Amino acid sequence: MTSANSKKSTAIIKTEQDLINYGENLAKTLAPGATVELLGDVGAGKTTLTKGIAKGLKIPEEITSPSFVISKRYQYRTNNKDQALVHYDFYRLSDPGIMADDLAENLADKNTITVIEWANTVANLLPENRTKITITLNDDNTRTVERSLAK
Repeated sequence: MTSANSKKSTAIIKTEQDLINYGENLAKTLAPGATVELLGDVGAGKTTLTKGIAKGLKIPEEITSPSFVISKRYQYRTNNKDQALVHYDFYRLSDPGIMADDLAENLADKNTITVIEWANTVANLLPENRTKITITLNDDNTRTVERSLAK
């Protein structure tokens, strides 16, 4: 179930596979250079959503949480161009520290889609035009996914 206008949509996700499918469909709307800000509690499904984005981009590698390494880079090819998906997880950091320069470089790269879990840590570094997704785990074990364009 999705209600949408041009700037905001909400979906109720029932299963992990539905969340992967949501991410796969989201990937179709992301142009190279896009930034996706992911917010939600531990276990809400941020990495699972990223797996779906990677699937939509036809990235063959298994996507795993970058919690301990902070970021992971995955290469893919589209329209005969090399592209990248860079997946950050700032959960363990109170500020981006030495990762700020790496993040800024990837955010500026027009051949890179950047997905950031726990993006509130780096909110001041994010571009104005980005996709903001908040995942809420509901009492019935479904998830509410709110998607908007942050400006």
